[in-house]
Amino acid sequence: MKPEFAAHTPRDAKNPNAPWHDLKEHLEQVALMAQTFANKFGAGEIALAAGHLHDAGKCSQKFQRYLWEAYVAKRDNTKAPERGKVDHSSTGAVLAREWVDTVGTDGSNLELAFVIAAHHAGLDSVSKLEDRLAKKQFDEVVEDGIKHFMRAFPKTADQLETGGTPTLPVFENPRAREVFIRFLLSSLVDADQLDTEAFGSPQKSSIRELKRTQFASLKHLLQKLEINQAVLQAKALPSPLNVARKEIFEACLERALEAPGFYRLSVPTGGGKTRSSLAFALQHAVKHGFDRVIYALPFLTIIDQTAKEFHKILGNQDVLEHHSAFNPTKQTDDGSQTSDDWSNLASENWEAPVIVTTTVQLLESLFARRTSSLRKLHNICRSVIVFDEAQSLPVPLLEPIIDMLRELVRAYKVSVVFCTATQPAFEALKLTGITEIIPDPARYYTTLERVRYDPLPKERWSWDQVAQEMKTTEQALCIVNTKKQARALFDALGSSKATYHLSTNMCGAHRLSIFETIRTRLKDKDQCHVVSTQLIEAGVDLDFPRAFRAIGPLDSIAQAAGRCNREGELRDEHGQLVPGRMTVFRPEDNGSPQGVYKVAMELAQEFLKDTVDFNDPETFKRYFKYLYAHSNTDGNDIQKYRNLLDFPEVEKQFKLILDDTQAVLIRGYDPEPVNKILENFANATRQFTSRKIIRETFRDLQPYFVNMYTNKLEQLKTDARGLIRPIVQFADVNIELYEWSGQYSQDFGVLEESQSESFLF
Repeated sequence: MKPEFAAHTPRDAKNPNAPWHDLKEHLEQVALMAQTFANKFGAGEIALAAGHLHDAGKCSQKFQRYLWEAYVAKRDNTKAPERGKVDHSSTGAVLAREWVDTVGTDGSNLELAFVIAAHHAGLDSVSKLEDRLAKKQFDEVVEDGIKHFMRAFPKTADQLETGGTPTLPVFENPRAREVFIRFLLSSLVDADQLDTEAFGSPQKSSIRELKRTQFASLKHLLQKLEINQAVLQAKALPSPLNVARKEIFEACLERALEAPGFYRLSVPTGGGKTRSSLAFALQHAVKHGFDRVIYALPFLTIIDQTAKEFHKILGNQDVLEHHSAFNPTKQTDDGSQTSDDWSNLASENWEAPVIVTTTVQLLESLFARRTSSLRKLHNICRSVIVFDEAQSLPVPLLEPIIDMLRELVRAYKVSVVFCTATQPAFEALKLTGITEIIPDPARYYTTLERVRYDPLPKERWSWDQVAQEMKTTEQALCIVNTKKQARALFDALGSSKATYHLSTNMCGAHRLSIFETIRTRLKDKDQCHVVSTQLIEAGVDLDFPRAFRAIGPLDSIAQAAGRCNREGELRDEHGQLVPGRMTVFRPEDNGSPQGVYKVAMELAQEFLKDTVDFNDPETFKRYFKYLYAHSNTDGNDIQKYRNLLDFPEVEKQFKLILDDTQAVLIRGYDPEPVNKILENFANATRQFTSRKIIRETFRDLQPYFVNMYTNKLEQLKTDARGLIRPIVQFADVNIELYEWSGQYSQDFGVLEESQSESFLF
């Protein structure tokens, strides 16, 4: 029987005895859960109020009729009313706005109204919120909802009429208020979604609850890491490298006992950075009662190997991967694969002890306006965030990134670790108080020196000359600046089973397959010549005896050298340890990406006119300090929009990946899995369509996408060659997605014009 005020229709409309979701129960459960989440950052009282008010609009007679019509449609298999056709979030926002005495022009005292108005559609700007509230204040549906809400919920009504507003923290600046609104909304949205799921999808809710009880403590995970490390060190042969790795690991455990804040882990390639940073993060989290460790990596090329390492050390139970290339499946007893429901669910709100994600996923969530991205934010509280390859943080976005991280450390019980062999000079951006984890890290750069740098040749090299140099050794890597250069050098090398090309003209699944082939050939000492764009140069665990780098940014050169004699085990014909050899050259084709990359490349050329000590961390601090001084570190005026609480504009401007691109599906690399995913999507949408089905399908297709510039895509839509075509299954649900129907090479990926730079790097 339908209660007077329902929050949601019965999950089984065919069963006349199936219960409705009572609005009173829903509001109370959401309020209590949101309060628990927000208590982590001192906002439990206002989150409780948000929970009680967020669905006040569902008390309107019009919304209750809408629910009944939706129920009848499900019961009778008739057309359902348009989803969201009755606005219910404005009512609670109007009540919240009326609750406060004064509202500042800077949006002060609008925090509660902001999150209630946004709990479905996402955050808007102050001006649009004020306009919306002014229009809705005398709306008939809103007035009706308020009247019935005040009658049905007398306790909340009494607080609204006689009580003071919930206490707000003191904000140091408008951006601190902006972050607070994000985290408050996160607490409300996650609580709302979890309670709705508990009613509508009890099986999923049970999976969450079961996993929650099975998570190991961070202390137990730390013990597993220490045991694993002890076994590894017991097997390790005595060498300067293994001694350094042991010292670095132990230094991380010791320094982790210090106070929360900003830390820097400066470790040269081969120094065991991944294990040592994990040791610091776990020990630090245990010491300070934090809830989780978040490991953010910049490239999909290294996230897979890092996640595998963590799974190997900690097990699969407590490590969540959340990135576009991850396909959450598990093996069954008969060898088949099924969906790992927990991974899908946990990706929504990051409820796991250890998260392995991309820098893009983490940072764009922090600056998002959409609830699907914001939902996880409250679980960033009380965490250690490790930025691996920190030098890759984009220079034009550094000012808002650093400012956001500073606020997380100040008010949300977060510690941040910048982890890289080439440390940026964030002090130049007024980030003070960064603690160096390793005492005197410079000595390890000398101890672990594995590479000898050739002097920069005075003359420019042709690609034929580079190819001949590469062929003087059985195994060699060359990293270039553009895909056009990569194709030209591959052609100069001559196609063979021992020559490989890597660029983002290849879909992710293709690149990962090539990586595995290269690793096998290197291990087996087989001939292997690899040409790649920059996607291979940071963190990838490949180990070549000889490496080449077209001149680029100074940190890129050093990172490229990290793929040369990575393990320090290169020996000559007499069995003696020898350094790898790194050659930087200036190609005749001096093309490069534009913007900051080109500025950094030109700066590197100035540095290389003199002798550069790549083993001195101070070299890179001077380099980055100069680069930041000659770059705009808030190129899109994001800080201005944050000060104005203009959330849509902040999200629009904060893009780590250029948003003038569109993903194009690749079927030509491996058609079978793509066909299966699309077939499953078509079968599902024949029954019903939901955002969840669309979202999960896009996630499953991620490994088979290549990004194309939007203007290029628009040209190809009218191209007579028919190189792209719309995917019918998505057109049926009003989504525009195209697939590449032109040639796809197992060497190069997408082929259109051999000298084209149509696709992303």
